[in-house]
Amino acid sequence: MVSLTYPSFRLLLYLEWLLLATAMFMEVLLPFELSWSLLLRVLAIATFSLMGLRLPMVKLETKLLYTALEFGLILLPATHHSLSSRSVFLLCLVLVMRSCLIFKRFGQLIVLGLSLLCYGTLLLSKPIVPKNFIPDKLVVMSWDWRLSNILLFSLTLVFALLLINALLAERQSREQLEIAHQQLEITNQQLCQYALRIEDQATLQERNRIAREIHDGLGHTLAAQTIQINNTLLFWESNNDKALAFLKQAKQLGAEALLEIRRSLSVLRSNPLQGQSLKSAIEKLLTDFQQTTGIEPSCRIDVPHMPTEVNTALYRIVQESLTNICKHAQATTVTVRLLAYAGMIYLSVADDGKGFNPTQNTTGFGLQGMRERAVALGGQLNLHSQLETGCRICVSLPLSKLL
Repeated sequence: MVSLTYPSFRLLLYLEWLLLATAMFMEVLLPFELSWSLLLRVLAIATFSLMGLRLPMVKLETKLLYTALEFGLILLPATHHSLSSRSVFLLCLVLVMRSCLIFKRFGQLIVLGLSLLCYGTLLLSKPIVPKNFIPDKLVVMSWDWRLSNILLFSLTLVFALLLINALLAERQSREQLEIAHQQLEITNQQLCQYALRIEDQATLQERNRIAREIHDGLGHTLAAQTIQINNTLLFWESNNDKALAFLKQAKQLGAEALLEIRRSLSVLRSNPLQGQSLKSAIEKLLTDFQQTTGIEPSCRIDVPHMPTEVNTALYRIVQESLTNICKHAQATTVTVRLLAYAGMIYLSVADDGKGFNPTQNTTGFGLQGMRERAVALGGQLNLHSQLETGCRICVSLPLSKLL
């Protein structure tokens, strides 16, 4: 079957129905004469119309048989001088329109030529005036009328052929664009996943760099402090002033070492899991949240083992959600659910705070970052909130793409 999802092809279908209805109307009412000939014409046009409900699109033999049957339905009543030339005109036009959908260019031209031959032969073979009264001027006028109709019919068929092929080319271009768009979406999703992995790799490299800095910076400071303490012990009995100076230097180095430790640990905390499971890391996060806000959160976590980048993304989304609740929500209860079922991972963080209008508060970097993390894993993030009704952040990730 030919797809009629595009508006231009639905328009062609309506045009075909209009042409067939016009042919039926002319045969029945112009003029009306109840006879077996009328029944034959109506039956031929009705059968021709019903054949348009399903066009052959695969086997060449079926296409040829289908087209031959269409020509038969036109020629059978026409050769008995019962089907008018006007109806033959319209039916042949519909036949050419259908041929554009089932044949390639060469087959279309053959059908067009045969249609033109059939119409021209039928039109030229039918008598136009009574045999007993044929003035020369009327003969010339009748032949002029016949040739004009054949020319008009030829131009109409050529126009229909060009128009439908243009619509076919447009449909093919649309389908190619849709396929390209789908491929771009898949590629974009893959690029997001690769970007997330690269980000995690860069984070790992940064941790290694910080570890080297701790080893070089803090190790050097502690080594220098050890030397100063040894000097203090060495001069403690013989030279108290010098020993005191060494002790002060050791104290200063200790302060510098403590500052270095705090600075390094602050950076290292960017690794949220630190070898823990996702459940343990989130539970510790909720414990810190309770100590900070005084709110005891409700928590339920039941997920399988997942890759590090997935655990990190889910942890970061929970962390950012709790940070927003702490800053803005003024909530009294918080619920966290992280579950796996029906082939999906579902994360929900809800509160009963003051809420907000999502259409006016969706441009923050925190929410944008959470949404980007979800999309990078092939999922989506939805935000539900209204004023005075709290807020709920829902994340759904396809489990098949995560393992």
